[in-house]
Amino acid sequence: MLELSHIDKSYGERKVLDDVSFQVAPGRMTGFVGGNGAGKTTTMRILLGVLAANAGTVTLDGTPLTPEDRRRFGYMPEERGLYPKMRVEEQLVYLARLHGFTTHAAKRNAGELLERLGLGERRNDALESLSLGNQQRAQIAAALVHDPDVLVLDEPFSGLDPMAVDVVVGVLSEFAADGSPVLFSSHQLDIVERLCDDLVIIAGGRIRASGSRESLREAHAGNRYELLTAADTGWLRERPGISVVDFDGGYALFDADDAQAAQAVLREALTLGDVTSFAPLRPTLAQIFKEVIQ
Repeated sequence: MLELSHIDKSYGERKVLDDVSFQVAPGRMTGFVGGNGAGKTTTMRILLGVLAANAGTVTLDGTPLTPEDRRRFGYMPEERGLYPKMRVEEQLVYLARLHGFTTHAAKRNAGELLERLGLGERRNDALESLSLGNQQRAQIAAALVHDPDVLVLDEPFSGLDPMAVDVVVGVLSEFAADGSPVLFSSHQLDIVERLCDDLVIIAGGRIRASGSRESLREAHAGNRYELLTAADTGWLRERPGISVVDFDGGYALFDADDAQAAQAVLREALTLGDVTSFAPLRPTLAQIFKEVIQ
């Protein structure tokens, strides 16, 4: 378990992180989302020891992180940091050797990762000759080549086309499935929603919401429902405790004062014709994000 507790960070009079606390559980993908300047990168840099917090602690399994602990982390910064003129595989082998791997083990890890990330045929190319998307894949390989225990990725999907996203998602999911905590930030909320198990939303340097994806969707669901039926739904406008948001023929989107009012709608609809579907409307991550940062 990776845990940040009551982290504060200021630059002079400007406070950029204010009592930031959240957990990254083992074997789970945690999405860290927020707008530009919200504090995501600063939080990650403190987690990695690149920056010092003014207050608070970062622990792994309840023990404060040491420099040796952080050597077991894999990190991908938002800014590309590899050597542009160095060959891709040579670079990965070099990074693995810095973490104590033998040359043989480093070459094995590098080769396997390049194949899994679709870069096998480009292993002997200079990094600068690759497309921006393939450079991003190489950067992800660099974060993984030393078999880290914890993975921290800042905007890992930036510049990737949909097929490349699927490849990277598969590799990261396998890593998490082995029991490691994974924290990643992204502006692409549709990818975060599809990939993550847990969510942390930050705005203005403060954590605005955190928890499992489903618990957050449940907490912000409200009492909005969708109804699809064979009969016209205009009658809903006259129902007590119901506020119609939209309707068109047999389709209706409405808010109910409570669950009992919603169930009364379902009972009435069944007396008027076949009901194709009736369900509470769960908000998307984008909708939850807009709600909590306002």
